[in-house]
Amino acid sequence: MKQIFKNKEFLKDLLAIAIPIALQNLITSSLNMVDTLMISQLGKSSIAAVGLANQLFFFYSLIIFGINSGSSIFISQFWGKKDIENIKRILGLAVSLSTLAGLIFTIVAFFSPEMIMKFFIDDEIVIRLGSDYLRIVSLSYIITGIGFAFSIASRSIGEPKMPMVVSAISFIINTIFNYLLIFGHFGFPELGVKGAAYGTLIARIVEISFIFYFIYKDIKPLAASLRELTDWKKEFINRYLKTTYPVIINEAFWALGQVMYSAAYAKMGAEATAAVQVSGTIQNIFFVMVRGLGNACTVMVGNKIGARDEEQAYDYAIQFLIMSTIAGLILGAILSLTPDITLKLFKNLEPDVYNLSRKLLFFSGLFYFIRTFNSTLIVGVLRGGGDTTFSMYLEMGSVWLVGVPLAFVGVLIFRLPVYIVFILVSVEEIVKAVIGLPRVKSKKWIRNVT
Repeated sequence: MKQIFKNKEFLKDLLAIAIPIALQNLITSSLNMVDTLMISQLGKSSIAAVGLANQLFFFYSLIIFGINSGSSIFISQFWGKKDIENIKRILGLAVSLSTLAGLIFTIVAFFSPEMIMKFFIDDEIVIRLGSDYLRIVSLSYIITGIGFAFSIASRSIGEPKMPMVVSAISFIINTIFNYLLIFGHFGFPELGVKGAAYGTLIARIVEISFIFYFIYKDIKPLAASLRELTDWKKEFINRYLKTTYPVIINEAFWALGQVMYSAAYAKMGAEATAAVQVSGTIQNIFFVMVRGLGNACTVMVGNKIGARDEEQAYDYAIQFLIMSTIAGLILGAILSLTPDITLKLFKNLEPDVYNLSRKLLFFSGLFYFIRTFNSTLIVGVLRGGGDTTFSMYLEMGSVWLVGVPLAFVGVLIFRLPVYIVFILVSVEEIVKAVIGLPRVKSKKWIRNVT
């Protein structure tokens, strides 16, 4: 820690990148919390419906995160070389792939929402409410994907303030229209969960409008024409896909694993599903600083590798892992010791949902430092260093060979309470850390992909 605070260049870059990213993540997580707070007033069926419906968006969002996380490896390293032309080409590929993924998910959600909801739960009320929500909110998926591509690219060239400002605007718009349309205030129709979906759609439209305005006004390295975005050669695309496809597959299968966890929890009923949704919302608020560290690690490590300063890249990686672990210990202690305080935000929770949420928060706090370590390990160090194939095997193996089997064994065979199943699922984080740390120390993850 003394070395970290003595390195002024490291601290300067860290604060300039991590703080805006952390604030943006705080805004995004606060938006999810506001949604959950408002919907919680409609009862546990509405909480469960929106929570399960959003599992599809969660799956989609992690696929586009994989696309753009892979792209950010190139963009951050190209930025280290000041290669603007190739940054624009990579951005074009990211936008194109995100749009294609968005189109697929929109078609599925718009035309078959009941099928998606029935996969998770056998509750007619929850299925109906979730289907109504999905059909509307699916119209925002493509817009979200395009905005995400520009936001991640902006972070990767050391311009994290734009996404932060745009997220703040989106938060305000979404909160206002949720208030108006969920409850029918000031003459607006009272639409319940449909109102929450319309609020999200309106906010996404406003968000993408501001992103384009700021990019083409102030951020010239990303202000590309259509020709510059699509000026690809076969060799360039192959090199991009060779590095990026493991990240996309990684995120897709990791996200699918999280969806399977939700399916396992849903087998316990609407109470357990609502409790997981509530506790997860609170955990995400606590996680914002760590996400900022992880994303800053990706950019700063990638920049150093692109500039051929590999020893500094390794030192940065170790410093980020230390900070993430310490942050996880502090945040985990707070999370475990203050569930009654944080749950006061949710005023109308039914007693069974409240008690389950309280236990989930306590146990999640105990495992928090491992989760924060792994987040920076995978997203910041291994991906930032270009070691995408190893990180893919590490995450997919820990989720699908450890976490998912333990979840369904706990639910279907032993019929354990939801908080005990959560402990079983958390074993995957321990496995991930034990295998991942030796990889970091070996320095085999340092790869210049440009």
